Amino acid sequence: MSDRKEFRDLATPEAAHAAIDSLDLSPAPETVPLEDARGRVLAERIDAEIDVPGFDRASMDGYAVRARDTFGADEADPAELELVGAVHAGATPEVTVAPGACAEISTGAVMPEGADAVVMVERTDELDAEEDDGEGAEEERGEDDPDRIAVRTAVAPGDHVMSAGADIAAGARALGPGTRLTPREIGLLSALGVDEVPVEGRPLVGIVSTGDELVRPGEALDPSRGEIYDVNSTTIAAGVEEAGGEPVLYPHAGDDYEEMERLLRRAADECDLVLSSGSTSASAVDVIYRVIEERGELLLHGVAVKPGKPMLVGRLDRRGSEGASDESAGTAGARTGESAYVGLPGYPVSALTIFRTFVAPAIREAAGQPEPATATVEGRMAVGERYGEGRMRLMPVGLLDLADGDLPLVYPVDKGSGATTSLVEADGVVAVDPDTEYLDRDERVAVQLFSPDVRPPSLLGVGEDDPALNRLLDRLKNPRYLPVGSREGLRRLRDGVPDVAVVAGPTDREVETVDLGGWTREWGLVVPAGNPADVTGLDALVERDLRFVNRPTDSGLRRSLDDALAALADERSVPRGEVTERIAGYGLTVRAFESPARKVITGDADVGLGLRETADRLDCGFVSLGEQSVVVRAAPDRADRDAVRELAAALDDPADLLDGLAGYSRNSRNEP
Repeated sequence: MSDRKEFRDLATPEAAHAAIDSLDLSPAPETVPLEDARGRVLAERIDAEIDVPGFDRASMDGYAVRARDTFGADEADPAELELVGAVHAGATPEVTVAPGACAEISTGAVMPEGADAVVMVERTDELDAEEDDGEGAEEERGEDDPDRIAVRTAVAPGDHVMSAGADIAAGARALGPGTRLTPREIGLLSALGVDEVPVEGRPLVGIVSTGDELVRPGEALDPSRGEIYDVNSTTIAAGVEEAGGEPVLYPHAGDDYEEMERLLRRAADECDLVLSSGSTSASAVDVIYRVIEERGELLLHGVAVKPGKPMLVGRLDRRGSEGASDESAGTAGARTGESAYVGLPGYPVSALTIFRTFVAPAIREAAGQPEPATATVEGRMAVGERYGEGRMRLMPVGLLDLADGDLPLVYPVDKGSGATTSLVEADGVVAVDPDTEYLDRDERVAVQLFSPDVRPPSLLGVGEDDPALNRLLDRLKNPRYLPVGSREGLRRLRDGVPDVAVVAGPTDREVETVDLGGWTREWGLVVPAGNPADVTGLDALVERDLRFVNRPTDSGLRRSLDDALAALADERSVPRGEVTERIAGYGLTVRAFESPARKVITGDADVGLGLRETADRLDCGFVSLGEQSVVVRAAPDRADRDAVRELAAALDDPADLLDGLAGYSRNSRNEP
């Protein structure tokens, strides 16, 4: 096909950065309410217009005094002062502290006239009224009110008093331009009485997803046509917001030239930057290439990086206010000049990688946001990885800290550009040089962490979720546990990535492991308190119209339930499927071990699959169906690791691991 576009001259990553840096994304400064200013960047200096505090105030509870009246006071010879009243925070003082007098005062209250210090209440004693005070004085104060205060310490003028302007004085520089507003700065501005803040504008970023195969989440899919849900619009929008921009989602565009042009022109009129994802690869149906060439300027098409080769950078001409569409997307309206444009790949991993590497830094700079702290750690490859495509590869990886003093283990989690879970399960990326054809097992690599806060776990576990397991993990230092279910946990252990898998109930997977020990738990049916439906067993689910909530097939509880249903089907001499079809809600599953019980509590279900411990703790009824063994299994080559030994020791010394857990008892090590 003559109009097919090929990536013959891929730009280098450096050239892609330069092209994006040449685009103008900067919006005008704006003023926002203080309550909306968190995370924004100040556009100009703010000076204090008032003293903070605006008055001399007490910095603790006690008694406002004249400091000279306390000179020489101590535990053996306290100074006795007449109590003339009290001053509370938020109230105008109605007393004057004369020589030899004091006033009770609360933290934050205005210092009364005559007082220049505060004695903390802990260094005072209340004295009973003197007999010669007279009945009138006693009635005025009340029988239980003290008459005099004994001060058991000396104070100097200004002690425990915050003077007016001590925090910040009127005219002082409070915050400078470029300051990122965190809760601390918001607090200072609030103290200054500021209710509106001049901030750097957030670049408006229009997001358009293209491709005939895309369907908005919530709409019906037609797999026969190859339709998939639009992942990129919401994920890229989240990335834009995180970088300091304001995302604007536009309607989905197919691969129709006129519709795509209309949406791109509309987005260009209304936004500082337009991002599209989808139609940027070398294909005859990818008409977006022609849209940019004919209606703007294309700076580059294709970058030598994986994932993300099909990337576009350019500019889109604006029509100006006269030609702006009435179809507002909630933005400031039409603009003049040019809008920046970046075309992202269609696959989610590729789109997110290109966005994070090339686009997010430009948005942060336009918004005045600082570059986030970066962190790189050195690790060693857990497995060999072959590569030889002649372009840079940004490989998502996970980290595992195998031993004290040793480098973290680095394992690829790249499932392909179309797998959205690759980045979720990764701690960072390894940039593989275009000239590198193979990364050997144990080869040292540099991992660019997604965040400087990322810390590799000391132990990686996968498998069943369980109340006793939660307690066990609390005893370990920096573990990471993925509750993927028993079957999936064993599969991952077999593949050599985690240290341990927690397996509940029977399993048909044969995986070589070292059993570290475990426990037994009672499982069955969770019902409302008092069991109003009089459920006695599985027969009730099959024979009666009861709403049931199940667990996923990877769960050990589900496997035990299915085995019990198979036995029931054998007793009735019917296929197992005939039994499960008669259970209303058998196919309705929830992920966590407490979730079925909570459905029962809210009245969304009559019966749920669960544990006696869960039923007892949530005050539900319970129908026991049996006991289930839970075993912690280690990979044989990891059994001697310090973290695994620490886990085994915690299992050998149960202490309060199972205390108070209804239906739980202990297994010994190596007991299946």
